[in-house]
Amino acid sequence: MTTMKQRAGEAALDYVSDGMKLGIGTGSTAEAFVRALAPKVADGLSIIGVPTSERTRELCEELGVPLTTLEETPHLDLTIDGADEIDPDLALIKGAGGALLREKIVAAASDRMIVIADTSKIVETLGTSFPVPIEVDRFGLASTRNAIEKAASQLGLSGDIVVRTNGDAPYITDGGHLILDASFRRIVDPERLAVALNVIPGVVEHGLFVGLADIAIVASGTGVEIVTASGGK
Repeated sequence: MTTMKQRAGEAALDYVSDGMKLGIGTGSTAEAFVRALAPKVADGLSIIGVPTSERTRELCEELGVPLTTLEETPHLDLTIDGADEIDPDLALIKGAGGALLREKIVAAASDRMIVIADTSKIVETLGTSFPVPIEVDRFGLASTRNAIEKAASQLGLSGDIVVRTNGDAPYITDGGHLILDASFRRIVDPERLAVALNVIPGVVEHGLFVGLADIAIVASGTGVEIVTASGGK
């Protein structure tokens, strides 16, 4: 039986054309896209991809999807990636898979970004179900966390900010950093929070993707909808 993630991944193929340079995201829905893309490549579709994580790179190599790097191919036509939450303006929380830094670099290098998701990822207000992942340098961790708490407080936000772990050890990103998961619950103005986080020394990147997604392909049990900003379809 086709899952919602598979439906979203397969629907994204409609936006992929011969000769494209693709950013390829991370996570279970992005993996569904890779698995849908691979047979098209085997049948002659000519694309080249930039993976946003080592996990995605390994899957693409296993399935025969040709890859490049942003050093070799600094400008991309399209990025296709998942999201943890999507609000009506197509602002996103991303980073549950720990690849938010590379995901944002790749998305920013692309002409367009398409988000693929199932209906569970659609929320009225970001922060409802997922914390905001904040990738930070290991040096000065306590000071960085204090600065994040202060910046959030000035925006009326509060909540637990915890170091992500992998078993008994801290989770380490592909870039060698730590992740703080910040449970702010209701982020009414994600753009203001993004700006506030951007200026904190020690913050490498955060999982608020504002103004990057062009459309969302949202799968349900009955089909797929194409969603644009402010809830348009």
